[in-house]
Amino acid sequence: MTEQQPYEVIREESGWELRRYPAHVVAETAVHGVAFEDAGNRAFGLLVGYINGQNTRRQKVAMTAPVVQSSQKIAMTAPVVQSSTGEGFVVAFVLPAAMSEQDAPVPTNAAVRVRTVPEQLVAATRFSGRWTEESWRKHRDELLAALSSAGVTVIGEPRFARFDPPFTPWFLRRNEVLVDVAG
Repeated sequence: MTEQQPYEVIREESGWELRRYPAHVVAETAVHGVAFEDAGNRAFGLLVGYINGQNTRRQKVAMTAPVVQSSQKIAMTAPVVQSSTGEGFVVAFVLPAAMSEQDAPVPTNAAVRVRTVPEQLVAATRFSGRWTEESWRKHRDELLAALSSAGVTVIGEPRFARFDPPFTPWFLRRNEVLVDVAG
């Protein structure tokens, strides 16, 4: 059974919930010049390499869920920038809950970085289906509309979270839209 990122449900609404995620560690990489659907595939090999021992300790790290993808502008000076446009996707593996940034092995590939994400208050909606940009946008827009109607202030860019491996039938896949909100 794959470890899943822990969180506490603060509030449940029709179609979404408010969660508190504790601080956690991720291994992440940025990809550029690819479509939404291809970003996860492009990043996956680098991140799997890291958890399979492409790190200074040659240590394997347990796979956890979810895999989180965000669309964001990345500063041109960031060490993982691979194109001159500065636009792309960041894809992250959440590392096991017991692992701190200091405990995590250092990646040997400069395109992978390990960092701590501070505690977050997040609105989330769950859906099943294929990993398409169209599906992501539909569920993202529904969540953002519901949050606006509920008077919840969004303070970050929405992220796409995938919980299942690619061989899981599309209709059984657990996907989520996550977005940071004000307390």
